[in-house]
Amino acid sequence: MNEAQYDYLIVGAGLFGAVFAREATDQGKKVLVIDKRDHTGGNIYCEQVEGINVHKYGAHIFHTSNQQVWDYVNRYVTFNHYVNSPVARHEDKLYNLPFNMNTFYQLWGVTTPQQAKEKIAEARAPYADLTPQNLEEQALYLGGRDLYEKLIKGYTEKQWGRPATEIPAFIIKRLPFRFTFDNNYFNDRYQGIPIGGYNALTDALFEGVEVRTGVNYFEDAENLNKLADKVLYTGKIDEFFDCQFGKLEYRSLHFETQVLDEENYQGNAVVNYTERDVPYTRILEHKHFEFGTQEKTVVTKEYPHEFSKDNEPYYPINDETNNALLARYQELAKTAPYADKFIFGGRLADYKYYDMDDTIEAALALTSKELA
Repeated sequence: MNEAQYDYLIVGAGLFGAVFAREATDQGKKVLVIDKRDHTGGNIYCEQVEGINVHKYGAHIFHTSNQQVWDYVNRYVTFNHYVNSPVARHEDKLYNLPFNMNTFYQLWGVTTPQQAKEKIAEARAPYADLTPQNLEEQALYLGGRDLYEKLIKGYTEKQWGRPATEIPAFIIKRLPFRFTFDNNYFNDRYQGIPIGGYNALTDALFEGVEVRTGVNYFEDAENLNKLADKVLYTGKIDEFFDCQFGKLEYRSLHFETQVLDEENYQGNAVVNYTERDVPYTRILEHKHFEFGTQEKTVVTKEYPHEFSKDNEPYYPINDETNNALLARYQELAKTAPYADKFIFGGRLADYKYYDMDDTIEAALALTSKELA
């Protein structure tokens, strides 16, 4: 006799789990969602501070060209018209990102696309014969020294925690040069922030779904598994298998957030700091994501660092070694005696860097397959 109380147990109340829970519930399935954090939403969770939605786990800007995904999220929330236009700061000078005509004017004083192309060609010329063996050589080959030294080198070394000469060349496959005065970072057709913050989206997705926060799956996995016919696991795939083949590597982040008694600190939601000796990579001013007019402001400094058991995994290191390790865990997930009971999905279970639209697309694909 089947004693399961639920059709699905979902481990992880992030965006992937939320979409699956919504779709399964709408199809009449009984779902239980658990998360070890004390809130839902995973890394897109927002915390209200001084009336401002603070992106607790770093900046999240929704962008997509996928019509299905855009239509899906708009069933639950309305988006504002925020456009991501970050600014880079190097030695007290400011440069627009991504690399566009504004950037080239700020670097070299050029005013036409032809002048910019000639300047880039001149900068690249000394490195034209390189066969890049690392990120530094790749960046020099693609854009020359001036661009590399001011806007790439320090930021990337902080992000990866090692010299650019020790970072694989494939990290920078190309440099996206735009020869227009366009500071919109993304090329996607749709972009914005949910009005009211990302909690409005995840709360809508979890409406009518049983969710238990503050529950660590691994502290009671055996009993929790018995609650449902199937388990969707969205956590780290190596941790699920007790890291029996070894640990997958990540880069992590640390955030320092403070309230400032001023209306406007930096005039932009995102300012990157590209010098190596500035320990943080960027400062976020959260009110600008939603065009806030509050009397105070909240800013967050973002520090990259090595991943450990005491902090969150953010960026998978998808090099050859880790991808080979991942393949072993994925094979185990298919062949283990209990494989039919468990489903794996989401950025940690898939060991992939997912944007939010990627997450939703993958979750909808899984629900289509699983609930067909």
